[in-house]
Amino acid sequence: MFNPQPARHTRFRQTRVLIVGCGDVGIRAARLLRPHCRVLALTSQTERAAELRSQGVLPLIGNLDAPATLARLAGLAPRILHLAPPPSQGEQDTRTAHLLQALARRGRVHSLVYGSTTGVYGDAGGAQFDETRPVRPATARAQRRVDAESRVRAWGQRGHGVRASILRIPGIYALDREGGDPRERVRRGSPLLAPADDVFTNHIHADDLARACVLALWRGRPGRVVHACDDTDLRMGDYFDWVADHFGLPRAPRLTRAEAVQVMSPMQWSFMSESRRLLNHRLKRELRLRLTFPTIEQGLTP
Repeated sequence: MFNPQPARHTRFRQTRVLIVGCGDVGIRAARLLRPHCRVLALTSQTERAAELRSQGVLPLIGNLDAPATLARLAGLAPRILHLAPPPSQGEQDTRTAHLLQALARRGRVHSLVYGSTTGVYGDAGGAQFDETRPVRPATARAQRRVDAESRVRAWGQRGHGVRASILRIPGIYALDREGGDPRERVRRGSPLLAPADDVFTNHIHADDLARACVLALWRGRPGRVVHACDDTDLRMGDYFDWVADHFGLPRAPRLTRAEAVQVMSPMQWSFMSESRRLLNHRLKRELRLRLTFPTIEQGLTP
């Protein structure tokens, strides 16, 4: 992915990258970084230490909900990939606040990339738009993401040259991703909206997202938001119908909007009730990412 000039090669290899929230995407990003960088990962689960070491990642035990455990992060790495989710309650992301406070204590951070969500836009009625669209979070979960984005931007502005950028991420999928294999949903028979009520959704393959994260650490612009999505332009029902047909599975039942409200949980409905189509020009032009899987058809074909 990278092609550093020979004179800079040694410095590049010595770079440390800290991944905060090193789940599936973080591990994929670490695999890309490891040939060139020393990769560290913050985890609150001591039982994950062995797994991280097996991936060539140095585990650091700390908890974003316990600021005192984060003191060692200050000055540890010049590049930070922040993929940790906010708390499950409230309108503020206290975890991001605690992380930024720890990082600000000493040492210089060159770049910080925050993995946010496209849910910050709320329902756009199926409109197609770029990153200049104002956010309109419709749930407390999305509001916490907006709060985190604001904190990251403000921290970057007063961080003495820190390039703090934001990736807004839609649905992440991959056949080898736990919880991200769309066949699982089809097998469960989870209902979808009827065509007249269906919504547009956006997607990104986990491997392409990992590549976007790594590129943003070096190419992300200060305070910049980038849509980390592929080129797919499909309604949700059409997406899962394609998955069912492609893998020889029964199609899921379709419900009207009124019927869906009655049987779905509030969280399920929040995902089913928002429709938007994201443009990804910045991803391609600024981060210069060439998508390996530009469509879900390519990403789901073994």
